[in-house]
Amino acid sequence: MTVSSEPWVRTGEELERLAAELRGGRTVALDSESDSLHHHREKVCLIQVAAEGGRTWLVDPLALRDLSALAPLVADPQVTKVFHGADYDVTTMKRDFGFTFAGLFDTMIAARFLGLPAVGLQAVAQSELGIALSKDSQKDDWSRRPLTPTQERYARDDVRHLHALRARLADRLAEQGRLSWVQEECDAVGALPAAQRRSEPDAWQKIKGIRQLPPRAREVVKHVVAWREAVAEETDIPAFRILNTEALFALAKSPPRDEAALHAVRAIWPRWRRHAPALLAAVARALAVPDAALSALASTPRPPQVPPETKRRIDALRAWRAKEAERLGLDIAIVLPQRLLEKVAEAHPRSIADLERIEGLRRWRASALGASLLPALA
Repeated sequence: MTVSSEPWVRTGEELERLAAELRGGRTVALDSESDSLHHHREKVCLIQVAAEGGRTWLVDPLALRDLSALAPLVADPQVTKVFHGADYDVTTMKRDFGFTFAGLFDTMIAARFLGLPAVGLQAVAQSELGIALSKDSQKDDWSRRPLTPTQERYARDDVRHLHALRARLADRLAEQGRLSWVQEECDAVGALPAAQRRSEPDAWQKIKGIRQLPPRAREVVKHVVAWREAVAEETDIPAFRILNTEALFALAKSPPRDEAALHAVRAIWPRWRRHAPALLAAVARALAVPDAALSALASTPRPPQVPPETKRRIDALRAWRAKEAERLGLDIAIVLPQRLLEKVAEAHPRSIADLERIEGLRRWRASALGASLLPALA
């Protein structure tokens, strides 16, 4: 199997040439690959670009961190940027390269608004274009170089067919009067804030099952999670690959007091043998905390009591939503997500203008669904 002859972009000069070649086009397809499954300090490792004619480029941010030559293109609302599942790509590229996005078209959102049963790229490409795409490289470490021929083909195929897919889905959406709905949702994705890299000191409190542990075991979890975070920072290995929740809770329930006890913990020994003294020290500190000083879990705020009138409106909206979803052939979460349903019930809108003022509702819901929604509330 030979590597594609289509170009890579690894230098500033090559990036300038790519930007010039794309200038003046109406659409460009984009995708990205990151390494969050393999590295603690996640980064965008590859950007795939496809022109309208089908030619593809692979932009290598590991060789070229300054991608500002592409910034005017992705910010230009007159050039449609076609993605499939854009939210992750948009937020991570904003974080890593300072991009601003406008003019997005997300074929995954389009598929949802057409009521397609499966909306992954492989499923939609197969059902709409009759093209079979591979899933083989989805979980690869994209920070490694060189890419294999299989990885390169996978990466290019992720953008090669997006132009045709967009055209087909947009035509169908226009026929059903839903193209403006999708465009509003895509604009919201383009406005998402950049992804953040931050360490949460109280992240241990959010671990599933933590509230079922006794206080001393929770203290051990807190200290071992801090140890795990330090190892992740040092090794650039994701925390979940260092110690998963099952092993973490096992340590908390039977805290090891010496290296001999760690030998029985396969998740630790011998892979993290070098870090064992620090782990044992963390466990010892947790066991030394006096009972009166054990860390308390943050209290879960009690949900506010919902007035009977609001409850009746919630029930009415749920019944309305089910009927609308069936009529439109859409998932109920597209028609009205639960968070919005509760907002609408609390606001008790009496007009389309009232609906439009509800944060996050979107104009398309107010204009397209308001005429049936408002009587349901009344």
